[in-house]
Amino acid sequence: MEQHYKLARVKELADNDMDFVNALAEAFLEEVPEDAERLKKAVAAEDFYNTYQAAHKMKPTIDLFELGVLQDLIIVQDWGKFEKRGEDCTKELNLVLQAVEHAVAEIKQDFNL
Repeated sequence: MEQHYKLARVKELADNDMDFVNALAEAFLEEVPEDAERLKKAVAAEDFYNTYQAAHKMKPTIDLFELGVLQDLIIVQDWGKFEKRGEDCTKELNLVLQAVEHAVAEIKQDFNL
């Protein structure tokens, strides 16, 4: 449990209300994989606008669940925001995608979702 994510800040936000913690975990599973897929496609297509939008949307949740890739996500976000043509953010993108994948699997198991 909590190998690829942390619940300390989630529990703090939820004031240790486990129903709310469960709801946040469910929201993570509904939103983050979808946003990660959007981010992956946007970077591959050099769609700066959608890269920025997807990364920006993911930031608070990635931070709240402490996936450990917030700085990598910011690099990807800034690549889109500042249209950094000729720069490669695939290393950081892959770190984010891998962290999301691991966290999703672990949250599903930990919360029986």
